Amino acid sequence: MGSAGVAALIAQVVFLVVLSVGWSELGPRRGAVFIALWLLGVVGRDYIPYGADLFGPYVALLDIVLVFIVFKGDVRLR
Repeated sequence: MGSAGVAALIAQVVFLVVLSVGWSELGPRRGAVFIALWLLGVVGRDYIPYGADLFGPYVALLDIVLVFIVFKGDVRLR
C-alpha cells in the first residue's frame, strides 16, 4: 500500500469519526445527506475513468466540509 492508499484509508477513518462525533450537531437529515454523498462516491467510482483513484480525495473533501460544519470552522492544531 502506497502513500495514496494510506491517505485514502485515513480519509475513510476520519469521515466515520467526524460523522459519528458530529451526528447530534448535524442532525439526522444532514447526516443522511453526507452518507448519501459517500454512497454516491462508492457507486460512482466504477463509472468514471480513474474513479477508484479519485475516491480518496472525494472523501477527503467530504471530511473538510464535515469539519467546517461540526466544529464551526477549522480545527486549530497547537
